[in-house]
Amino acid sequence: MVLDNAPSWQKVLASEFDADYMQVLKKFLRAEKDAQKVIYPYSSNWFHALEITPLDNVKVVILGQDPYHQAGQAHGLCFSVLPGIKTPPSLVNIFKELETDLGIVAVNHGYLESWAKQGVLLLNAVLTVEDSKPNAHQGKGWELLTDKIIETVNAECEHVVFLLWGSYAQKKGAMIDTVRHCVLKAPHPSPLSAYRGFFGCQHFSQANDYLKQHNKLPVEWQLPHDLSTEI
Repeated sequence: MVLDNAPSWQKVLASEFDADYMQVLKKFLRAEKDAQKVIYPYSSNWFHALEITPLDNVKVVILGQDPYHQAGQAHGLCFSVLPGIKTPPSLVNIFKELETDLGIVAVNHGYLESWAKQGVLLLNAVLTVEDSKPNAHQGKGWELLTDKIIETVNAECEHVVFLLWGSYAQKKGAMIDTVRHCVLKAPHPSPLSAYRGFFGCQHFSQANDYLKQHNKLPVEWQLPHDLSTEI
C-alpha cells in the first residue's frame, strides 16, 4: 500500500501510511484477501484518483462515499465506471444535470478519466468495498486517510471548487475554508434524492465560472465520445 505513482501526494501523505490506523486498515484488508473475499477495485487502482490528479493540479473536488460493489465497475474514481459497463443511475443523473446546465449531451459510457486528467479529484471517502456488499469497508480507516487528503487540498491549494453532493459528503467537507475555496452543496444525484435539488443546481457552470474568475482554465465537462485515446 504505497503512493509510488503519485509523488506529489506521497510527499504530504507519507507519514499517514505509518500511522496506527493505517496499520489496522492494512491488517483488515490482508485478512479479507486471505479469506478469499473479492474486493473492488483491484489494489492497483486503490489510489488511482491521486495518481491521475496530482496535488498541484487539483482545481475541483467531487466527493463520493465508497466504490461501486459489482464486478468490473470500480476503478478508483468516484462515480466513474470502466468502459463497457452500464452507466450507474447516479451518474445518469449527473449527465442529465450537465445537459440542463451546459447543454452537454451524455455519451454512451461512464468513464470519467478525462475529468480527472483536467484536475477534478474524484475521491471516494472509502477506497475499497467487498463484492455485493456496499459500505462493507466503512469505519476501517480509509475515512481518516481521505480526511487528510481533503485537509491537504484545503491547506495547500487555492481557489478549489468542492462539489459536495448529499449529507455524507457535506459532513466530510465541513472543515473546508469557504473563504479560500468555493463550496457548492446539493442533494446526492441518486435517484432517491436527485429531484430534491440536485437537478437544477447548476454546479458545473458555477464551478467553471469560479475557476475563470480566478484565472484557471475551466473544466471541459464534455466526455470524449471516442475512448481510444483515454485507455
